[in-house]
Amino acid sequence: MDLMFRPARRSDVPALVALVQSAYRGDDSREGWTTEADLLGGQRADAAMVAEAVEAPAGVVLVAETGGTPVACCQLERRDGYGYFGMFAVAPGHQRGGLGRAVLAEAERFARDEWGAGELRMTAIVQREDLIAWYERRGYVRTGELSPFPYGDERFGVPLRDDLAFETLTKKLG
Repeated sequence: MDLMFRPARRSDVPALVALVQSAYRGDDSREGWTTEADLLGGQRADAAMVAEAVEAPAGVVLVAETGGTPVACCQLERRDGYGYFGMFAVAPGHQRGGLGRAVLAEAERFARDEWGAGELRMTAIVQREDLIAWYERRGYVRTGELSPFPYGDERFGVPLRDDLAFETLTKKLG
């Protein structure tokens, strides 16, 4: 696969919203393994949220594309002494082939080399044991630090259960 990474542009927002949605919600997401469709309905991100991430002065949205088509993305935010990793999505038809590993490696490289970050942090829904295990195989450590799911804010989805929470994962970048 001829893969190219680049920072997202404002013109990418519609394609990135569709990409993120397809990776996590609805029937299309069931083609891949990253679906949250059994935990959450509704949207994963909207155009305003993605545009804010693309234009954030202390962040970047990295786009992975092949043949000029976005097939994966992630958001990085520069925080005090570390980078924050989020909005990670791989198109369902491109999952299970190493693309996610490549995007994560590029995010780690970017945070370390471009920002001098010594650590990358993220949050994952604690009920997503398969996803957390995937990150653990890539060197991330569960911190036990939990934060509540934003119940009542449908910008983040419509919960299908009442026990959702996020756990922070971290990795030292060396």
